[in-house]
Amino acid sequence: MSADSSKKQKKFCDKQEFQYPMLCDEQKETLKAYSVWGKKKFMGREYDGIFRNTYVIDENGLIEKVYKKVNVKTHAEDILSEL
Repeated sequence: MSADSSKKQKKFCDKQEFQYPMLCDEQKETLKAYSVWGKKKFMGREYDGIFRNTYVIDENGLIEKVYKKVNVKTHAEDILSEL
């Protein structure tokens, strides 16, 4: 899920040839509900942004597992090997 607009997400998907729908939350309601929006720091600068977390949600809508501070390069493989 992203705080970017759907127009920006579509542009990204088209450029990357990403075939799956992307979720957008410009008002950040869902991002805040899942505690993935907040203060971040980078090179001494503080700003609001998204924390890279993954939630595994079962067929009943219950959260089974939370992965926090994921490594973007290996995360998909990490999850698949664990599941």
